[in-house]
Formats: sequence, structure tokens, C-alpha cells
Amino acid sequence: MAVTEQVSRPAPFVEKLGTNLAENVLAQQGVPIVSSGIAGLTQFAGEDPAAFAARQKAGQAFDIRKQNLAGLAPQVAGQDALQGTAQTLAQQNAGIDPTTGQKTGLASFEPFLQTAGQQAQVAAGLGTQALGQLQTAGSTFGAIPTGPMTTAQTQQYMSPYQSQVIDASLAEFDRNKQIQEQQIKDQQTALGALGSGRAGVQLAEFGTGAARERALLQAGLLQQGFGQAQAARQQDIQNRFNLGQAQQGIAGATQNLGAFQSGLAGQQAGLGAQTQSLQGTDISRLGQLGALNQAQTQAGLDATREATRQAAFQPQEQLDRYTNQVTGIMGGYPGQTVSTNVPNPTPLQTALGVGTTLAGVYGGLTGKLTGNFNFNKQSSV
Repeated sequence: MAVTEQVSRPAPFVEKLGTNLAENVLAQQGVPIVSSGIAGLTQFAGEDPAAFAARQKAGQAFDIRKQNLAGLAPQVAGQDALQGTAQTLAQQNAGIDPTTGQKTGLASFEPFLQTAGQQAQVAAGLGTQALGQLQTAGSTFGAIPTGPMTTAQTQQYMSPYQSQVIDASLAEFDRNKQIQEQQIKDQQTALGALGSGRAGVQLAEFGTGAARERALLQAGLLQQGFGQAQAARQQDIQNRFNLGQAQQGIAGATQNLGAFQSGLAGQQAGLGAQTQSLQGTDISRLGQLGALNQAQTQAGLDATREATRQAAFQPQEQLDRYTNQVTGIMGGYPGQTVSTNVPNPTPLQTALGVGTTLAGVYGGLTGKLTGNFNFNKQSSV
């Protein structure tokens, strides 16, 4: 009995596109991204020689584009030389040994701070010294005598030999008085008037005058001593005043020197801060330049990796675009049914039917690869 076989097939030109797509997909199978060559490609069981040859050709083209697949691995740009220099300078300026990372010396600004500290200590000592000098000057001014000269001050400023001078002067006066008195008596004796009333009056008047002169001599010596004491007191006042002023001047000079030392300390501290700031700026600029160089190097590595990636996946990406286009076309056209009368198979044909069944399995697999089309057969007796 004859058998009528109905097959649902796509339009001929669509079927041709699907077949071509399947051949291209199969050509890319067995060409892994990490393949180092086509030596490992083997022909599939039952694979058409032409399809295998196409797959080998695709593998060869892939190998040409993928000679350096290691370039797909991410790469990081190393530290730039300027960054290393900036790091070394920063460690050295901080007193750190770049080799061991241990602090072995002074930071670049620390000597300035040490000098500033020493000068500040000197300034503080001068300030204390100036205060002591001002106190001494104050004591000097406080000891200056004021007001009228007292008896005690008179004795203080009078010559310690005043009494001896007065005593000696009065003794000499008394000796001269005695000599003169004896001369008067000798004259009266020569005249024979000694002991008379007239002689007595003469001696009395001489004694009175001598006593008056002796009192005047003593008063004059005392007045002279008092005047000298006053002059000495006034000179002492002037000397003390001059000394106080001199002490004040020394204290002021000491204060000025202390202020100068304090200013030097501030300048040294400023130099330290400025040194640290300038060096920090230079180090920062070196680091920034190094970072720019490193970024530029990284950009080159990234660009090379991207170019390598595009070259590696270009066949697959091109096939994906082609697949999308073909499946879009295939989905837009309806299929058609073809009926064929087939006579009853002979026993030999029945045996060969196993091969037909296997071919159908292969066709089903091929349909999965092509995506949107299958060859559906319906048989009826």
C-alpha cells in the first residue's frame, strides 16, 4: 500500500538562510575562546566533510586574531617613578629610613623647631633677668633720701674726722691764746703794772675776746662740716638717681634683647613650618605627576585589552548579529506543506529505516542550533 508523506517546510529562501546559519554555528562550535590552535579540532561523527572544513577555516581565522589571548587578563599599571620619588622624599623629610620604614632621624622641619625652642628659653631667661634688674632699680630709687636732712643723716654724711679737726683747731687756738696772754702779762710786768686794776681789765677783755673768737671758730668749723654733709647728701642723691636710671636702662636693654630672641624663635618656627609646607607641596606635585603618568599607562593597558577582546570575540559577535537578522526574517514567513506518495518499503528499505531515524535525530539537533525552524514530518498511510 502506498504511503502519503506530508512535510512542513519553510520557504525555500528561508530554508537556505537557516541552513547557512546552521553551518556557520557548527563552524564556530569546537573553537573555544581559550583555544591555542586548531590542532585539537576533530571531525564529529557523521559530520559532513565540507562542514568540518568550514569549521577548521573558522578556527584558523580565529587563531590569527587570537595569537595573544593572555592580553584579555586585566592588567594594573605599576607605580610610576615619580610616585616612588615622592614617597622616598616624604619618608626622608619625616626622618624615616625608606629601606626599613623606621624613624632614624629628625624631620626636615624639626631642627628649626629645636632652634626656636632654644631661643625661646633664652628669651625667657632674659625676661626674668630684666625683671630682676627693674626690681634693683626700684630699690635704688626707693633708697634715695627725701625731705630735709635729719640729724641722723647729718651725722651719716659728715666727715668721720670732724670732731678731731674741731678739737685740733680749738687746741691750737687755746695755745695761741695762752701765748698772747703771757705776752700781755710780760708787758705789764715790764711796766710794773702787773696786778693793777688796769692790767686786770686788759686781761679780762683779752679773755672775753678770745672766748668769743674760739666760739666763732668752733661754730665755723661745725657749719663747714654741715655744709659738706649737705653737699655729700645731695651728691649721694644724684648718684643714686643716676644709678637707678642706669639700672632701668640695663633692664630695658635686657627686655629688648629678650624680645629680639623671642622674635628669632618665632622666625625659626615659621621657617620650619614654611619648609614643611614647601616640601609637602613639591612632594604632592611629584605624586600628582606620577599619578597622571600611571593613569596614562593604565589607559594604554585598558585600550590594548579592549582591542584584544574585540579581536577575540569579533567572530562570535558577528555571528550573533547575523543570527538575529536571520531569525527575524525566518519568523516573518509562514511555512508550506509538501505531500509525497511513497510506496510501501521493501524489507531492505525497512532495514535502512534505522538510518533515516538517525538522520531525523541529527536534523532535530540541527534545528535546535538554528533556533526558529524545524522540519516537521507527518506520515499517513
